[in-house]
Amino acid sequence: MSLDWIYYAISWILLVWHRAWEAIGVPDGAVLGTNWAWILAIVFLVVTVRVILFPVFVKQIKSQRAMQALQPQVKALQEKHKGDRETLQKEMMELYRKEKANPLMGCLPMFLQIPVFLGLFHVLRRLSPSNDLKTLYGWSVDQFESASAAKLFTAPIAGKFGSTAAELAALGANGTTVKVMAGVLVLVMMGTTYLTSRQMILKTGWAEDPQQRMIQRLMLYGIPLSLLVSGAIFPIGVIIYWVTNNLFTLAQQQWVLRKFPPPPNVTAKSGTSGAGRPAQPAKTAGLFGRKAATPAPTKPAAPKVAGPKPGAKPMNPKKGRPAKRQG
Repeated sequence: MSLDWIYYAISWILLVWHRAWEAIGVPDGAVLGTNWAWILAIVFLVVTVRVILFPVFVKQIKSQRAMQALQPQVKALQEKHKGDRETLQKEMMELYRKEKANPLMGCLPMFLQIPVFLGLFHVLRRLSPSNDLKTLYGWSVDQFESASAAKLFTAPIAGKFGSTAAELAALGANGTTVKVMAGVLVLVMMGTTYLTSRQMILKTGWAEDPQQRMIQRLMLYGIPLSLLVSGAIFPIGVIIYWVTNNLFTLAQQQWVLRKFPPPPNVTAKSGTSGAGRPAQPAKTAGLFGRKAATPAPTKPAAPKVAGPKPGAKPMNPKKGRPAKRQG
């Protein structure tokens, strides 16, 4: 199956934003060693894709809420079919089908962005003054040459940590500069990828379903670690896309989780955390786990004095007091 339609779509969005920033007055030449019109075009490619995928993100949140509501039933099935994994899986799939919950829905937005990522990777990898196919995917010769020369703090956006000497020479780049810039961006990419997963787990708690918990562990630890290796082959422009996408996700998740917080009674019932410890209720802390301010304790109200019962003999308040001494 040809992916040309993806390459044309990514190129079109990228070029539209580049023209828009040029029209606004952002210089196409380098300022502080950076061609800001092209950097902003990549950043707003992210914004465009995320706006298109926002309905899918809303469905993801609804699916996660449905999965949380099913946690008590999942736990009951685990107790009922302890030791019978095959029957447990069948029962849980039947439960998900009946309640219209999809345990894989949480990964759908990421899967839908993979073609965009691959398309941008392919388009930026082609950027080189020595490339003869400069007008492919709707580019003009001037646009292609401008993008090929585009830099982020003097490092070409088409360069990567693992660029060969020949590739660096074609881009007119300094190898040390490219490695330093790419290395810093890869570390930022890993950190923001970890934080996007941690943010969600802090708010929702570890899943009770082993399949869901495995996905959470993969998202939290596996993907960031894999970027340490795969980041060496990503062009700097692609890493800029990934970091921007992560920052957009952090802001979007924070807004959604504040507006639609998970039910505390569900997350408080979680059995065990991913590390095997008793699970804690979902935290209401911020992104880095800071605790919210504890409200000041209130003074207990003064006890009310009961009035006399109907028909009871009135009591003399002066009775029992010591008699006054006569002068």
